[in-house]
Amino acid sequence: MTRLNSAAPALLLRRSSSTSTSPPSSRAPHVALAAATERVRSGTLSPEDAHHLFDELLRQASPVPERALNGFLAAVARAPASRACSDGLSLAVALFDRMPLVAPPTVWTYSILLDCCCRAGQPDLALAFFGRFLRTGLKADIVIVGTLLKVLCHAKRTDEAADVLLHRMTDLGCVPDVISYTTVIKGFCDDSRSHRALDLLLMMAKQEGGCSPDVVSYTTVIHGFLKEGKFRTASNLFNEMVQQGVVPNVFTYSSMIDVLCKRGRSKEARQILDCAVAKGLKPNVVAYSTMLHGYATEGCLVDMNNLYNLMVGEGEKPDVITFSSLIDGYCLVGKMQKASRVCDDMVSVGIEPNAITYSTLIDGYFKAGMVDAALTLFREMSAPKPLRKGLGSAALLLPWIIRKHRNDCVFERGPTLCYRSVERDQGGGFAVGKSGSYRP
Repeated sequence: MTRLNSAAPALLLRRSSSTSTSPPSSRAPHVALAAATERVRSGTLSPEDAHHLFDELLRQASPVPERALNGFLAAVARAPASRACSDGLSLAVALFDRMPLVAPPTVWTYSILLDCCCRAGQPDLALAFFGRFLRTGLKADIVIVGTLLKVLCHAKRTDEAADVLLHRMTDLGCVPDVISYTTVIKGFCDDSRSHRALDLLLMMAKQEGGCSPDVVSYTTVIHGFLKEGKFRTASNLFNEMVQQGVVPNVFTYSSMIDVLCKRGRSKEARQILDCAVAKGLKPNVVAYSTMLHGYATEGCLVDMNNLYNLMVGEGEKPDVITFSSLIDGYCLVGKMQKASRVCDDMVSVGIEPNAITYSTLIDGYFKAGMVDAALTLFREMSAPKPLRKGLGSAALLLPWIIRKHRNDCVFERGPTLCYRSVERDQGGGFAVGKSGSYRP
């Protein structure tokens, strides 16, 4: 590739802005690209700086390393908006148009652009780049075709993705793999067409050549059926997966546990959790919290406490959802002292209560007839303390809680006190006032 050898630092300086810090033209290409990539990641590389970099590369006699150039382009395209550059994808496209003068684009280059267009919600632009790629005569690989499948699925064109998967990949010189199938399977599940996803899964199982469904494929379809409320089908597929020798992962078990708990079947959910542990899997905080919430909503406080102690004993750290589930369990049976103690324990370990935590406690106090405690808690929330970040959202929920439990006692003092408390927070005060809870 021909390089322009005339050094023109004066021209380079004239093109740079007052805030631009263009690198010297004597650096080796890989050094210049590495420095620029770091600036992209730190949000300090402007579009003008990027074009100056390409000017510098054009003046170099040394060949530009393909990997470093593609890495830089990927960083630009995926960079979040910053003060220096508000649209990384547009800049990447502009730089791509200059790439033939610097180094010929490769299949990896096109894969990067397709993926970034997909992330940016620009499927038409991604398809245009794929068409441009086909016209170059470059040989497609499984990565770029897999990215094309993802683009089509994200654009809700999953039927077209399935057609590419089943009929056109071989024409492009690629053999579908597990990732390709799972991409389209997920597309169908996201479209609430899990039956189509199951058809693809069964098709995979019948194929030879190492393309059998894996745990991700099975779990994706199981989760899809669970979202559609088809628990029996999901349960049957779960059993089929186990019979085929595919070991469920934590996400598989968590999906099953979640649905069972929502159906009030915490005992069956616990059996699945114990089965996961017996198979050597370590439940994560999501699985434990889901199970704890199931126990809480069914009033199984002994089981809830035992599971929480087991979770802590296994070294799994509870989060705000875990503590909120415990609080909810105590509030539902009117054990407000224990609920308050859990909230104090939560704060003591550095976890901030959120709007759901506060609202659960306030609702519990009202249900228990402890109006003064509910209003006191809300007044304390209004205090300018670092741990009271849930005020804004809780203020939206409090009017509903007051109306839900309203009586003469509450409305003698409640609305006025709440209005005065929330008035300190403009957003919260406006929300309460607008909702009609305050009656002057």
